[in-house]
Amino acid sequence: METEEEEEEGRVGSKQSGEGAFHVVGTVSEEPDEGRAYVLEQYSKLNREELLAKLMSCDVVIYNITQHADQVEEASWAVSALHNEMSHFSKPKMFILVSTVMTWACSKSVDPDDDPFTDEIFWRRRAHPNFKQHTDLEKRVAKMGKTLFSTYVVASGLQYGMGEQTFHFFFKTAWLGREGEIPVFGDGNNIVPTVHINDLASVIQNVIEQRPKPYYLLAVDYSNNTMGDIVKKISSALGPGKIQKKPVEEAFLTKDLSVMEIDSLLVNLRMEGVYLKELLSINWVCESGLVDNIELVVEEYRQTRGLLPIRLCVLGPPAVGKTTVSKQICEHYKLHHITLKETISETILKLEDTVKNAGPDAENEDTAAEAHELLNSLKDSMEQNGGTHCDQCLPLRVVRDKLMSNPCRNQGFVLDSFPKTYEQAKELFYSEDHESEDEPSLISSHSKRIMPEFVLCLDASDDFLKNRVMNLPERLVKDHNYEQEHFLRRLARYREKNLEDETVISYFDELDITPIVGRVIEPDCLLLMQKIFDTVGQPRNYGPSSQEVEEEQRRKAEERMRREALEDAEQERKEAEEARLRVAHWEEWTKGLEDVRRQEEELLEAQSVPLRSYLIEHVMPTLTQGLMECCTARPQDPVDFLAEYLLKKNPLNH
Repeated sequence: METEEEEEEGRVGSKQSGEGAFHVVGTVSEEPDEGRAYVLEQYSKLNREELLAKLMSCDVVIYNITQHADQVEEASWAVSALHNEMSHFSKPKMFILVSTVMTWACSKSVDPDDDPFTDEIFWRRRAHPNFKQHTDLEKRVAKMGKTLFSTYVVASGLQYGMGEQTFHFFFKTAWLGREGEIPVFGDGNNIVPTVHINDLASVIQNVIEQRPKPYYLLAVDYSNNTMGDIVKKISSALGPGKIQKKPVEEAFLTKDLSVMEIDSLLVNLRMEGVYLKELLSINWVCESGLVDNIELVVEEYRQTRGLLPIRLCVLGPPAVGKTTVSKQICEHYKLHHITLKETISETILKLEDTVKNAGPDAENEDTAAEAHELLNSLKDSMEQNGGTHCDQCLPLRVVRDKLMSNPCRNQGFVLDSFPKTYEQAKELFYSEDHESEDEPSLISSHSKRIMPEFVLCLDASDDFLKNRVMNLPERLVKDHNYEQEHFLRRLARYREKNLEDETVISYFDELDITPIVGRVIEPDCLLLMQKIFDTVGQPRNYGPSSQEVEEEQRRKAEERMRREALEDAEQERKEAEEARLRVAHWEEWTKGLEDVRRQEEELLEAQSVPLRSYLIEHVMPTLTQGLMECCTARPQDPVDFLAEYLLKKNPLNH
């Protein structure tokens, strides 16, 4: 029992309250970030003995084997264990196996052009080779149904809704917007049986409440969408609107798709749940399928996965740093940076491409004619205004179209330095589609899809702005048209407009969108950026992919190795330098010692000359004669003999 079953049961239970309401318990593969209000208890990492005790306490046991192959073995154990414990049941129990239409994938129709497969002929089903264990489990569950232990098999179509599972690769690829075309593996003509996750939960609820006689039911909606139709609709709703057919083999090279999911996406079955129609009362959410209900499914996908756009407008005087701040916000939150100049240039390029590549059919001719007319208007207006901007109405149209594009609706945007007036803001965000006589509020007459959620109003003193412009490189001065006289006129005009009653800020105030006021007092704006990040909150997009995580880890590892190599090289350099200095100091010290020793020897030599002369002249002759006499006489006490000899020869005695 995985998280998916809890969600299915939970939604069943949420439709009831008080007496008879479902109390949902279940195992989870991973702990959720937020608690589920409809779940009474949740378990993880239970052993078989603990799990059986939990199953015995439940009236209904649901096992979902559609997403994780490892659940097949556990579900087989669970139904067998419960069947063996029937004698200990205090009241009847129900076991529902949520299986997959892949157990029908290789079924052969008597007449391919005839009626679709139905649950009335479930005994003729033939499983995909990789799903034969699912069929074996279905048969085991059916075989064990008894009086006190009723069993059901619900063969589910490919599930969608509430964040997606099997189709998530296509939703994510389209939402990210990195691909110009969303891939379809194979020819895309295979018919895919599908069911919304809430409709599957409704089927399970009906089975629990009504206990129908047939034990095998198909849970599929009434669509016959092909895989190509589904992907093209997802691409149009979230991405570029284009698809590209690719060989099936490329699907196995896609890390985000498991083999089980690839097999499911290639299934080709026309199916109809007859028992669903005849025996059960289903309150359908998406009876006609994914393609017809794409807007609802896309909104569920965004809400469930927290992929909500961040829309922000940055305003302020010239040279206050709006573009710098906007780019930092975009980099932090991975948003789209929107400026009037770049949007117009991009629109002109797209219109030129549309006119150039227009096809011969009537629809393309109308599109090309409309594009040609708008292109001429934009170019004429740009020429009349010196090539820097258009007249009032055209920029509103191109900016609105840009904000309504899928990338901006998916991730969000930062609208840089636009709109500039109250009237521009009113026209840009105004939408006739939201007008309502029953709801006359201001926000009802404005497009919620492009209305900024946050408005950042930057400001700084005139002296600060003048000094900033004076210190800018000449290239930036020319790019931004910040020549002294022109800049001062623009600054004065901005200050004058902001003294009027109706300003862009007052427009947002009327819609209860309180501006974030940021005072720029330092060039790097670190404190201001931190204030913005704290106010806007955490990013609302996908975290880094496994490939991006690996790349970041690799980059950090390389950076660490490079840093360590530099540190090691620096340490070696320091050690070599220290060794060189030690050798130099030793040589210098040794040389000093030699000099001192030589000087001492020279001093001793100089001091010993008079002493040697004195000894040679006055002592050595008498002493030498005494030693010769001593050697000749060879007395018993030579020292005493020598002493007496020297005493006799002492000049003082004469």
